[in-house]
Amino acid sequence: MEYVNDLGAAVAEHWPVWVVTITLIVAAVIDGFQLKVPNWITFPFIIAGWIYSVAAFGWEGLGWSMLGTVVGLALLLPAYAIGGMGAGDVKLLAGVGAWMYGTHTFYAFCISAVVGAVLAIGMVLFRGAWEKHSNQAWMILNEILTIRDPNQLSAIAAERKPTMMLLPYGIPIAIGSIAYFIWMGMLV
Repeated sequence: MEYVNDLGAAVAEHWPVWVVTITLIVAAVIDGFQLKVPNWITFPFIIAGWIYSVAAFGWEGLGWSMLGTVVGLALLLPAYAIGGMGAGDVKLLAGVGAWMYGTHTFYAFCISAVVGAVLAIGMVLFRGAWEKHSNQAWMILNEILTIRDPNQLSAIAAERKPTMMLLPYGIPIAIGSIAYFIWMGMLV
């Protein structure tokens, strides 16, 4: 019984991290089934982070929350701009930033990127399509390095999309962020 009480106290103390964790899990499940993180999750997630920050830390907290939101957007917006990611994934990481602020969001993103790479490689290997997708990856990298117009890159990505394996990136964001929270002892 003491363990349950200790766990309950830890959850109560770290409730904002638990709100983020539960939201990430719900978003990842939806993204896994629908290949989309819906606005009805992302927008309230971001706004609630701003409200929490004002209520808990005043205007300074809102400033940190807004900065975290910008960090989350800035980390994934380039991939979205060239057609490599959905807007819901970008807004999901912005929501993490609204609640967890810039530094935690950056580190959660770094772990999420590693998780995303591992999952993408695993998907390709599982389907036995390494040569096709590694050639596409090199072609995409070459396009990014040679074509400077994001609109043109986005159009090329839209044409190529039906031939590609899609990774619902809400899943790596959730796994990477939650792994970071656990590693940092932020959940308990």
